[in-house]
Amino acid sequence: MGLVSVFWEILSKPTSGDVLSEILVFIVPLWVAVIVGVLVGWAWKPKWANLGREIFMDCSASKDSTASSSESASTGFGPLPSLNLMKLQLPSCFSWSSDDVVQKFPLSRTLHSNCSSSEGGKENLGFLTDEDLGYLFKLSEEKDGGPAWIHMMDKSTPTMSYQAWQRDLDIGPTQYRSRTVFDDATPEMVRDFFWDDEFRAKLKWDEMLLSAETLESSPTDGTMVVHWVRKFPFFCSDREYLIGRRIWASGRTYYCVTKGVPYPSVPRKNKPRRVDLYFSSWRIRAVESRKGDGQLSACEVLLFHHENMGIPWEIAKLGVKLGMWGTVRRIDPGLREYQKERASGASLSHCASVAHINTEVITDYLRSLESHDDDSSELETHNSSEKPSGKNNIPKLVVVGGAIAIACILDRGLLTKAVIFGVARRFAKIGRRL
Repeated sequence: MGLVSVFWEILSKPTSGDVLSEILVFIVPLWVAVIVGVLVGWAWKPKWANLGREIFMDCSASKDSTASSSESASTGFGPLPSLNLMKLQLPSCFSWSSDDVVQKFPLSRTLHSNCSSSEGGKENLGFLTDEDLGYLFKLSEEKDGGPAWIHMMDKSTPTMSYQAWQRDLDIGPTQYRSRTVFDDATPEMVRDFFWDDEFRAKLKWDEMLLSAETLESSPTDGTMVVHWVRKFPFFCSDREYLIGRRIWASGRTYYCVTKGVPYPSVPRKNKPRRVDLYFSSWRIRAVESRKGDGQLSACEVLLFHHENMGIPWEIAKLGVKLGMWGTVRRIDPGLREYQKERASGASLSHCASVAHINTEVITDYLRSLESHDDDSSELETHNSSEKPSGKNNIPKLVVVGGAIAIACILDRGLLTKAVIFGVARRFAKIGRRL
């Protein structure tokens, strides 16, 4: 009854302005408390909270690694990036070789003599296939069948322009798309720059990278497996990544795929926490400079990125939005330093050398991958501008506000409040879909 009397006293104010100010004074501290509670609760989350998930992921990885050799030989199927994101969250070790397609569109490998490998006896590691190339190609052509991209940001410096978009799917983390144009840069230089982990760590233009190690690399198709550890905010532990990466080239257009891959020989640890779902790939090509002189003297990088960092997605979205431009604007000075170092005659690092090993493809082959993916599986298209309507819609604010009231009346413990808020959030989502 105390809460009802407080609301009645607020509503009895003589003017609407007084009512609004009193409501803000009453609600703002509650929301501040909720945000602080979420952050503190996440920072102090006990180790057993992740135990079930880690056991499940370890079992999945070991099961996939033992079954991959037999199933890939008998069925020929592998990771299909065009499938829904729920399947992408599970580790996959299957390697797919589409013999019919390769025979129809033969691929030529371009190898350079200055490239070395830590695993010289392996010709093809099998972590990344032409299906990954097809998925990136469809993303770059905006033909992946996903929802519309929502514009986030448009920034520029004297030598770089940057645009960013985002979209949310029904399942999986938020996806990001960005277009960066570097003036006076070649696609080959930018390709080497992003692949060069040694320079990335030396110059520290990527401040989140704590360590990087190459585990395997193929001298045939340039596939690499790298181990990264990245720094996260104070309320999170650092994150560990096992990333497979490979480059396809169509003329001077480069399709660079990097994604999380299972790698059983590196055991999972409590800290740093491993990120299993990771996709960060880009298309690099020459474009006309902003000078308008008709010369292809600039380089365009079209990036697609999503990952499950193991923190609530709404908090992750807020962190990305606040830190995106601060991170991106450090790339251009790093690239200019890289250009200077290369111009001075500095030798290529191992990673930069492997970046020169590209799988050459033709445009017709890329189109065939696109049509093949369309025939095999299609993603449902969601229009972000459409809102479900109907008399059964439950306003989210009403549900969450009611949860706050119940939490304040029934219990003062953080655990009970968290359960109530979680249930309320589920009901709010159900209400929007009714």
